Amino acid sequence: MGHTDTGLHQLDRSLVWAGFKSLTPISLFVTIFGVAFGLAAKQSGMSDSLVISMSALIFSGYAQFALLDLWGAQVPLVAMLVAAVAINARHLLMGATLYPWLRHLPPLKRYGVMMVASDANWAMSMQAFSRGQPGLGLLLGGGLAIWLFWVLGTWLGIHFGNALSDPKTLGLDMVMGCFLLAMVLGGDRNPRMCLIWSVAAIASLLAYRYLPENSHVIVGTLAGGLAGAVKGEQHHEH
Repeated sequence: MGHTDTGLHQLDRSLVWAGFKSLTPISLFVTIFGVAFGLAAKQSGMSDSLVISMSALIFSGYAQFALLDLWGAQVPLVAMLVAAVAINARHLLMGATLYPWLRHLPPLKRYGVMMVASDANWAMSMQAFSRGQPGLGLLLGGGLAIWLFWVLGTWLGIHFGNALSDPKTLGLDMVMGCFLLAMVLGGDRNPRMCLIWSVAAIASLLAYRYLPENSHVIVGTLAGGLAGAVKGEQHHEH
């Protein structure tokens, strides 16, 4: 029996709460970037309610910071839409990798879970699935934790952000990257996965060096997805 048919798609309150607690430590660092975003958005001239709404509804730190650069007296909606789509293109790959388990949920519940998908809770849920454990609780519960602390950080940044204007000077911008790298190293380590990650990383680095800004996200996603399709799906037995 394949690992997608053994109940790994379970999703109940206890799993969601466990996921919330598991992602709370990394969410504390998310709060700091929420503070930086709240301050930057406030300084760009946005109203408090708009800034909070932006964090609550968009829930994408990279995209929100990019959109701030485009914010002004004349708002270029098309450019903002293109930038947001480009930066969040990796969610297409996330959804595809989670589909074997998400497909068991009703559509409303399935898309509701994906509303809070981010790098950290996606990585931890995939790692749980690779160990033969339910991962959707980590995805939803962990996503809710990250969302809550992101919105809280934004509120703090609006009202008290002057105390921490640039978290990059403290090296805090590396926290999420290091966390994701640890998740990758802790996952499946076989020649197939090594090849897929290598292709995605090399393609992304080349695009970062030679192509327009933010295109490396799309290029890396497509290259990794193509490498995975060529190598074929590896089925595990549990």
